[in-house]
Amino acid sequence: MFDENERLARQEAHWLIKEFGAEAPLYAAMKAEKAIEQKDFGRCARWKRILEILADSHTANSVSSKY
Repeated sequence: MFDENERLARQEAHWLIKEFGAEAPLYAAMKAEKAIEQKDFGRCARWKRILEILADSHTANSVSSKY
């Protein structure tokens, strides 16, 4: 069971994939960088988690497409 923050991060990651496709990680990285520039480390942590989710989903998709 996911907590609310994890659920929102996964929801955002799926939306990014839908909207930006392969460029979703780039968009999330830009958002994380902007948060760092603004010294908003909580928001940066959220975007970092979204990047992790995007990386995991990309890995899962590439593995499943091989088999």
